[in-house]
Amino acid sequence: MPKSHPVTPAPTTVIAPNLTPTAVSLFSGCGGFCEGIESAGTKIQVAVELDKFACETYRHNFPSTPLFEGDVHGFLADDSSHIQDYRLSQVDLVFGGPPCQGFSQIGQRKLDDERNELYKQYTRIVDTLRPRVFFMENVPNLALMNKGYFKRLILEEFASLGYSNSVMLQLSADDFGVPQTRQRVIFVGTRDEDKFPFDLYSFCETTLDGYRVDKVVTVSEAIGDLPDDIVHSGEILEYPKTSKPSQFMKDMRLDYDGPRYSKALKKKRGLGKNKAALHNHHTKEIQARRANLISLLKPGMKANSLPKEIWDGKRPEKWRRLHPNQPSHTILAQMHRDMSEWIHPHANRWITVREAARLQSFHDGFVFVGSEWQQLKQIGNAVPPLLGYALGKLSQRILSVLDGEQLASSSLKSPTVQSELLIPA
Repeated sequence: MPKSHPVTPAPTTVIAPNLTPTAVSLFSGCGGFCEGIESAGTKIQVAVELDKFACETYRHNFPSTPLFEGDVHGFLADDSSHIQDYRLSQVDLVFGGPPCQGFSQIGQRKLDDERNELYKQYTRIVDTLRPRVFFMENVPNLALMNKGYFKRLILEEFASLGYSNSVMLQLSADDFGVPQTRQRVIFVGTRDEDKFPFDLYSFCETTLDGYRVDKVVTVSEAIGDLPDDIVHSGEILEYPKTSKPSQFMKDMRLDYDGPRYSKALKKKRGLGKNKAALHNHHTKEIQARRANLISLLKPGMKANSLPKEIWDGKRPEKWRRLHPNQPSHTILAQMHRDMSEWIHPHANRWITVREAARLQSFHDGFVFVGSEWQQLKQIGNAVPPLLGYALGKLSQRILSVLDGEQLASSSLKSPTVQSELLIPA
């Protein structure tokens, strides 16, 4: 349930500049975080990604967004003209999730651990661009390791760059309409010179409460309209019809306007001007022995529910059938190697690429390209777009307060999402 935070009544008149916020996306992957941020109303000036296969999918879905395909070390290098080329002189938001493998080790590790070099590149770019807001996404273990040691190091690092007003949020994707129990931490910060007038943590939580759902989205509500029959990789299906779509399906489907994704927006992505069709509804092959094993699994059950003569009792998580009436467990990049933890709730097969995309909250207009192996990896690595959407709205609210503070410094007394006077939801 949404958390409650005390607020003071909102001001009656606040004028927000009619300008579209701008952003830089780092470690963009196939574009899940970008999809959420952009659909929330922010213009992405440039996305930065190294993986060539993820770049193929990104370009397919964001053809008008400049993409820096290459090593992040080369972005904004000393002798580069990137600030001029990509118009980055006044960036509102920098966002992304740098891999930080060094944070997973027990012990008094340092931020300059060579495995955390990508994190240092993130802070270098924030220091160079001086965005008014930044979002840095990472795994929840970062907050738990060594009693919050790495969390403190990161906050101290940002403070040394002039972002001492920084906090860490712990979020669950299913709170924001993603049909998946995916836990993440998000570091949020504003520039010291902007003097954000409220407690940033309370402001973020209160604002995000406005985008939390009252009821989680289940697997059935997410993929129940998709056919049990599948196609071979690279093939497409006639778009399926449905008579009673869930609210989530209306956001995902090409033939409905949803509360967050319109039909027009969905058709701007990889689907392009092509006739509506179901893309990516294929999955990895399954051997007869495995097909027989999963046929014995009831919805929501794991390997430890199987007869002893079928399973040796080791690693019960190895086999998991999704429960139709609950959100999915976390979608991971390791799907590309082994799908046995993501079995369809009633069909005796793995979930498809499209079903995995739905469980990550990618709408059907977002088309994945390349090999099936790469598509699954990209989906598992992505930030769920609907989580990105909520964060995109949060960034706009923070910016609107900063703009309002400049326009009417005495009128802003409280962070609130109960009034729609700052930025429309």
